[in-house]
Amino acid sequence: MSSHSSSHPDTLSYEQAGVNYDLIDPLKVAAQRAAAATAPHLSGHGFTEVAASRGESAYVVDVGPFYIASIVECLGSKALVADEMAELTGQSYYAGIAQDTIAMSINDLITVGATPLVVQAYWAAGGSDWFGDKLRAKALVDGWKAACDTCGVAWGGGETPALAGIVEAGRIDLASSCTGIVNPKSRLSVGDHLQAGDAIVLLSSSGIHANGLSLARKLVERLPNGYMTPVAPGLSYGEALLAPTTLYSPVTEGLAQAGLTVHYSANITGHGWRKLLRHPKPFTYRITRVPSVPPVLKFIQQWARHDDREAYGTLNMGAGFALFMPADQAAQACQIAEELGIGACIAGTVEDGPKQLLIEPLNVRFGDDDLQLR
Repeated sequence: MSSHSSSHPDTLSYEQAGVNYDLIDPLKVAAQRAAAATAPHLSGHGFTEVAASRGESAYVVDVGPFYIASIVECLGSKALVADEMAELTGQSYYAGIAQDTIAMSINDLITVGATPLVVQAYWAAGGSDWFGDKLRAKALVDGWKAACDTCGVAWGGGETPALAGIVEAGRIDLASSCTGIVNPKSRLSVGDHLQAGDAIVLLSSSGIHANGLSLARKLVERLPNGYMTPVAPGLSYGEALLAPTTLYSPVTEGLAQAGLTVHYSANITGHGWRKLLRHPKPFTYRITRVPSVPPVLKFIQQWARHDDREAYGTLNMGAGFALFMPADQAAQACQIAEELGIGACIAGTVEDGPKQLLIEPLNVRFGDDDLQLR
């Protein structure tokens, strides 16, 4: 299996685009250790944390009859693409940007088996005048509500600070938090029951989603017509990047309503397919089928001169969410997703063995040392 990164002299790496996980991840680990030391505070209220949720995509607290899960996530730099495209086309893309922002938190929350209940908004602009563009502001509000409706969550409230000097003038920093419930408790999926023989079901992505945008924006410098460079007939690079992130909670709710069991989930965001190695248990994840890759991601791989290992270790490459579940339930899970308009496939299996991800159709291997999140 190939285990080297691309050595092409023209390769555009994520680090060159300004994101170095080798610098970020140690801070995350340090923060997790400090945070874990605060868990005893819950006992004063008669509650306890679910220790296995430490280092997962959402934090879980046992409150007795059920679990409560919570998460906060920011959008990142995708709003900059919307701003650039608005100047080029005169259109507002903020309804989709709103969905992206909510997806960042909801798609993380559901990995632990939670039903999303409440979303909160954090919209920090570089000045009060950002909110004065009524069409853009309306698109943000309408898109936010529409995403809440899709996921069946209440929009509880939010914060809209004007942070001149912190956020650049004319820009906005978007984030969302989400609180959910795991009820019945048997829906909890933090990997306790992950086992050899489980099927790996991959749910299709709509495109780049909201991860890898630093790389995608840096790549514009290489393109003949910038964001207007076509990636497919009638589809510009900028428009393709702005396809809203898929919301996966309707699928996980559909699985629960059908009585299906999920042993573990992974939201395939930063670190690309390496996220399939997220659980600390030593398993080999063997992929025998790779889903089709959206045109914009093929385009990025080509222009950034990424080999398959670089591309699949950075971007979602057509798979936005992974479900690890009993093999005899996988086909029904795919059918439920497809009925909800989200592509799905049984991509591989979990096996006993060293901790590694083997993407056999591409001859790519990722090992335990390729993902250090805890």
